[in-house]
Amino acid sequence: METEIVHPLAKYLREAMMPHIWCSGCGNGIILNCFVQAIDELKMDLNKLVVVSGIGCIGRAAGYVNTNSFHTTHGRPIAFATGVKLANPELEVVIISGDGDLFAIGGNHFIHAARRNIGIKVICANNFNYGMTGGQQGPTTPIEALTTTTPYGNIEHPFNLVHLAAASGATYVARWTTLHVRKLTQSIKKLLQKEGFGFIEVVSPCPEIFGRYNKMRTGLEMMEWFRKASMVENFSDPAKAEITPERIVVGEFVDIAKVSYEKLLHEKIAEINEKKMAMVS
Repeated sequence: METEIVHPLAKYLREAMMPHIWCSGCGNGIILNCFVQAIDELKMDLNKLVVVSGIGCIGRAAGYVNTNSFHTTHGRPIAFATGVKLANPELEVVIISGDGDLFAIGGNHFIHAARRNIGIKVICANNFNYGMTGGQQGPTTPIEALTTTTPYGNIEHPFNLVHLAAASGATYVARWTTLHVRKLTQSIKKLLQKEGFGFIEVVSPCPEIFGRYNKMRTGLEMMEWFRKASMVENFSDPAKAEITPERIVVGEFVDIAKVSYEKLLHEKIAEINEKKMAMVS
């Protein structure tokens, strides 16, 4: 009798969508693996889990996970996820998307969702460029980095994503690289159990475009950069956590308790309805 070999996390993936389309050396597969590992360890009810993504390489994750999922338009996953969460607060809504999608065209949605403390969770794959559309410079491209649109070096100051998230009001903020697999998995587990708006930045290799323009032609070379430059500084000042070629500050930066927007909203609706009933009687 032949023994069928089944991957232990296979039930969390849509096998019909495989093989995936991500490039060799890309970090997106690592991020997806950490995510499904986290939901497996938490024994989450997949019927109550919703994964939302926008346009970009990592956006394909919404099509690969075997849950309720939506691949939305560019820059709009947070707007869509907000509607899902407010319509049914019992659902766990997770956004897996990229730096360009979330912080360029989608930047306004991000800061206001964090400000309102809407109970959605955001995992951002930061590969420093628009990898899917040709490797153009994006909102997180480091100073002096080469891209297809900055062939002489980037002169725009990039966003410090963990500082932006913390300043906007997120209840949980962390940054890891795809080298920090175990720490990332544990961080995602913590993220999924938090009330309110949470955010994890995952610094991820894009060797096919960003890497080869910046003297890192393989995924391993980019991972070696992460190994040398990463410094774990938990609960340090996120304002001082800029990413440079010499220094990538990783760790947890914010972990606070705050009542979520949807809970306050439904409490307010109940209060208004109670007052209306009192007026009628």
